[in-house]
Amino acid sequence: MEDGIAETLGMSVGDVLSYDVAGTPLDVKIASLREVQWDSFRVNFFVVAPPGVLESYPANWVTSFHLPREDGPLLDTLVREFSNLVVIDVEAILGQIVRMMDQVVRAVEFVFAFSLVAGVLVLLAAIASTHDERRLDAAVMRTLGATSKQLRILQVTEFLFIGALAGLFAALGATSVGWVLAHNVLNVPYQISPTVWIIGLIAGAAIVAAAGLAGTRRLIRTPPMEVYRSVA
Repeated sequence: MEDGIAETLGMSVGDVLSYDVAGTPLDVKIASLREVQWDSFRVNFFVVAPPGVLESYPANWVTSFHLPREDGPLLDTLVREFSNLVVIDVEAILGQIVRMMDQVVRAVEFVFAFSLVAGVLVLLAAIASTHDERRLDAAVMRTLGATSKQLRILQVTEFLFIGALAGLFAALGATSVGWVLAHNVLNVPYQISPTVWIIGLIAGAAIVAAAGLAGTRRLIRTPPMEVYRSVA
């Protein structure tokens, strides 16, 4: 028995399986477990029996072969000549799966772009809500001797830190969701990609820094006395 289906069914070596083969009962004992690479697309089964067990039972024959794409019309001839054959074109199935996955990827990309735009708008709204405080802080620091360059460096550092932190949380969320899907839905091994963390860190810092500087670019240009008059 294949070890994956054995784990799913909670079975082990020595357990007995009962089959009904065209109305004839058949009891077999699990003698061993084996691992199957299903992604190879070779003919295989969850359970296999040694020679001499199933010869007296009704059976169908199954095989697999590779047919070059240019010889595709031969399948129509084969089915027409042998009407009891069932031919499954794996390439066509894989093509359909790839198209479905492309549609899912485009949908995810759209959601990602929408979330990114929404996040930038929320960031700009947060900056706008603290505009007066930031303008006063900038005026005080200008009065104490800070230059425009120093204020710009301070703002860039703040937004880079916030963006990097947001990127790290995004990478953590993406990795967690990927692991859950791979482990609980797709049943495939999951490998953590360092690229996700690097892209999340750099992209988060760059996007937030650009948006933050765009929302605060006028603060440094405002003379301190103008700020003090508006506060007074």
